[in-house]
Amino acid sequence: MGFQNNGETAIGIHSFTDLKSFTHQVLTGRWLMVFASFLVMATAGASYMFGLYSNDIKSVLGYDQTTLNLISFFKDLGANIGIFSGLINEITPPWVVLAIGAAFNFFGYFMIWLSITQRLPKPHVSLMCIYIFIGANSHTFMNTGALVTCVKNLPNNRGTLMGVLGGSIALSAALISQLYHVFYGDDTKSFTLVIAWLPTALALMFLRLIRIMKVEQNGKERKVLYKFFYISLSLAVFLLMVIIVESKITFTKIENGGIATVVLFLLFLPIFVVVAEEYDVWKANKRKTIIHDQPTATAANSNSTRTQNPNKTTGAVTTTIPEKEKVYWWKNVFQPPEIGEDHTILQAIFSVEMITLLLTTICGLGGTLTLMDNLGQIGTSLGYSLHSIRTFVSLTSIWIYLGESSMGILSEIFINKFKFPRPLMFTLTLLVSCIGYILIAFNVKHGLYIASIITGFCFGAHWPLILSIISEIFGLKHYSTLYNIGSMASPIGLYLLNVRVTGRFYDKEAMKQLEALGKKRKAGEELNCNGGECFKLSFIIITGVTLFGTIVSLFLVMRTRKYYQSDIDRKFREDQENVAENETLVVGNEVGRPAGEL
Repeated sequence: MGFQNNGETAIGIHSFTDLKSFTHQVLTGRWLMVFASFLVMATAGASYMFGLYSNDIKSVLGYDQTTLNLISFFKDLGANIGIFSGLINEITPPWVVLAIGAAFNFFGYFMIWLSITQRLPKPHVSLMCIYIFIGANSHTFMNTGALVTCVKNLPNNRGTLMGVLGGSIALSAALISQLYHVFYGDDTKSFTLVIAWLPTALALMFLRLIRIMKVEQNGKERKVLYKFFYISLSLAVFLLMVIIVESKITFTKIENGGIATVVLFLLFLPIFVVVAEEYDVWKANKRKTIIHDQPTATAANSNSTRTQNPNKTTGAVTTTIPEKEKVYWWKNVFQPPEIGEDHTILQAIFSVEMITLLLTTICGLGGTLTLMDNLGQIGTSLGYSLHSIRTFVSLTSIWIYLGESSMGILSEIFINKFKFPRPLMFTLTLLVSCIGYILIAFNVKHGLYIASIITGFCFGAHWPLILSIISEIFGLKHYSTLYNIGSMASPIGLYLLNVRVTGRFYDKEAMKQLEALGKKRKAGEELNCNGGECFKLSFIIITGVTLFGTIVSLFLVMRTRKYYQSDIDRKFREDQENVAENETLVVGNEVGRPAGEL
């Protein structure tokens, strides 16, 4: 340890004690927690990968499209019914939620792998629905344990944070499928085994790192999150280039190994950002310790004064907090506070804002989920090769990532600079998604490529908007539960539009084609439809429903317009200032306390 000529202390790692202190700072700091959350979510997106193994389920187990869509519905139901993870997170630390998620993930997808590799007797449809529900439900536990924890730790940057972390889960389909392809080739049946053990292993590895922390925000957080974003964007661009090139040529084993090395390097590159940022924090803390240990004349005089006047008030501030009148939870359900204040769970559920948001989500996300879950079958019916379908699914993962990450960041910029309300951004994404549905409905040439881009981007953009809106309108006190309530609307829309509409019209058209050929369907035989008529009427209906959701969302825009014109982060800044003042007062009391007083 030395000193610079200008009088400032030269802080650096000069001993084993310093190294130990710095290592402790990295392991317990907030940025390693964010990076651990990033890795957990980057592998927990098996619900986005259904198109990669849905054809195996359909062909091996002999399902028709309605049955496959029913299984798909339970997959999305499990991926969005997070009320249990939210309630558990209200009363337990995040590691409990993550551990439950790891167990659910392994059990659900391992049982599916045993089924499609025929290591178990053919399961009943109800069992397959249960398996995929449990496996997909693990994602709500991992999202709640990771993303909700990060948002509570860094509330002033929730839009950017949701974009970065939410984008990572969207990127998982392209990421895992690329790594899987290197080691397993085109053996898609083993894919479910990989998504059974990999997310489970990572979640268990980072159990203790992801936790609620007392974080003093200094305004630099957004810049650090941008670094995470730039790295993840580089990973997304690299995967995009690989997928496009791979659709044209076949890589050798050595080339696939090189690709996997680059992917893993970019995936773990944020660790250097973590170390650099925690080093700055460690230096600042050490400098404070050195300055604190140096006695000053002011402090000496202050102590002398206190010694001479032991009975004089030390200057500590004592506040008396009046007792609040006890209000029972059921008496104020229909008397919610102002928009932006902390709501109770029931106040939020029964509010006009939540009902409007859920109805809009049912109409909007139901259509995007239907298209993505049927990408494999849409591609097959329109005559695309299996290789092209795998490309669609991987590329859709990239578009979801770009939508989620970019909209999270852009919405934060638009709100801070232009007071552009997030609900209006949500309305615009719903409107744009209708273009993708129309392209599918009328079988436009190469329309599936464009539709997958538009729908994937809009689906990704929906999530940071919806989840940020919930945190802003209803507060963060019960966010872990309200976050998951907001996610529950999408499986309702999926069931109505995918199972009740798309699956039925597809099977109806497929039966017409069989009858036209003079054939009858045999028991246990998969039912396939070919041509543009298979999904035409379904996506015309989906377009109409989404337009209705767009109109409903405008009502939410009007209800929250005044709130979004105000300073929506004021409450969090005031809370931090109050905490800082209280800590200062506590320190002041400790310094001013006479010797021997407890």
